[in-house]
Amino acid sequence: MSISELDSVSLNFSQKDLLLLNLALALIMYGVALDLSWKDFKYLMLNPKGFILGIVSQFLILPFLTFLLVLAIKPPPSVALGMFLVAACPGGNVSNFLSSLAKGNTALSVSLTAFSTGFSVVLTPLNFALWAGFYPPSSSLLQEISLDISEVFMTVGLILGIPLILGILTSQFFPKFGKLASTILRPTSILIFAAFVVLAFLGNFDLFIQYIGLIFLWVLGHNLIALGAGFFTAKLGKLPLPDVKTLTIETGIQNSGLGLVLIFTYFEGLGGMAIIAAWWGIWHLISGMTVALLWKNKT
Repeated sequence: MSISELDSVSLNFSQKDLLLLNLALALIMYGVALDLSWKDFKYLMLNPKGFILGIVSQFLILPFLTFLLVLAIKPPPSVALGMFLVAACPGGNVSNFLSSLAKGNTALSVSLTAFSTGFSVVLTPLNFALWAGFYPPSSSLLQEISLDISEVFMTVGLILGIPLILGILTSQFFPKFGKLASTILRPTSILIFAAFVVLAFLGNFDLFIQYIGLIFLWVLGHNLIALGAGFFTAKLGKLPLPDVKTLTIETGIQNSGLGLVLIFTYFEGLGGMAIIAAWWGIWHLISGMTVALLWKNKT
């Protein structure tokens, strides 16, 4: 099976499934925001260096390195679009758990996840359109699809921005309810999201079997670049080891669920994009857990 055929393949995902996936992502973001407090804002004001470097690593260095990787391997346009979209997404909330497991800076991790998500309302659509536009094959495919970036802004804002604001307000004005909701919502919503990724694989099992061997190394390489971007940014910034761990994990764990929502909403499940995002959603958990366990006892 030719890898170029991915550009014309669409994955099956019903509108009902897409709506439930949107709700799961909103719940995940709401759960992350429930853990935020004014102490986190104060922490960032007193320790801005790690936060600024984390945002730079996530939204500037990773998309740029992704562009260089795409130039080097020259994937089909749909695969390139998937890589650009994953790189443009904010960090995934699982990074908070992994940072804690690795004995990183948990306060920095939670703050980075929340704030990168807030910034992503603007930066995800802009970064995606910018870097995809620099690569001629993906730029041509975008023009064929006639993607309206303003609609992407609205979708990201609804899924991530509003739950973030509601979660912070809940934590501030109803702290007891916020703590209770956090303990229930976060693990539940993560399990729901994981179930959707599994169902996406099972519903398109034959397609995944045909193509997964062709893209496995690309996702592996892309994820290693993401982890490396966070690690070397922190090292060059001379951050302490807990912050190095956190930036590495935060940059290497991307919200591929948001990527899948955008792919099924605006790209009709375009094969190369969907397989890249879905496989990233599984692989970054494996790589992130491995990094966290290897770093757990290093202080």
